[in-house]
Amino acid sequence: MNTEQKIISPEQIARPGGKVVFTNGCFDIIHPGHVDYLERARSMGSCLVVGLNSDASVRRLKGALRPVNDQQSRARVLAALACVDFVIIFDEDTPLELIRKVSPDVLVKGGDWSVDRIVGREVVEAAGGTVCSIPLLAGYSTTGTVERIVAMHQRGGNG
Repeated sequence: MNTEQKIISPEQIARPGGKVVFTNGCFDIIHPGHVDYLERARSMGSCLVVGLNSDASVRRLKGALRPVNDQQSRARVLAALACVDFVIIFDEDTPLELIRKVSPDVLVKGGDWSVDRIVGREVVEAAGGTVCSIPLLAGYSTTGTVERIVAMHQRGGNG
């Protein structure tokens, strides 16, 4: 399957066989922390569906200067990762409706989210699924990357 075929709409989701894992996020500038997180999420099942915040959703969550990369670019990069089976862009502030449509067996968020704060937890657990928060790879964040880029340009660096 090529990367463009892995980017689907919520209406196109057909529950694949096996254990479906769902996670979501902005994934604005992909870094090793994202890759590590997504690979570990994928290892929890046989299919990883990533809910990707739309540009409008990212702006509401992160501010007017974000995202750095538009939603189609972010979706294409995510879809190119071997560990990602499907990417679905959603416009809401939370992925709750998308989680209801996907009906995952496993709902995963990064360690900065405690299980009791994970949106969709009640839906997944009520259907017999599991919800978990997995540790993030230390030293990586999109905000940190943006801050380093800005600092380099303020110092006159061209790196």
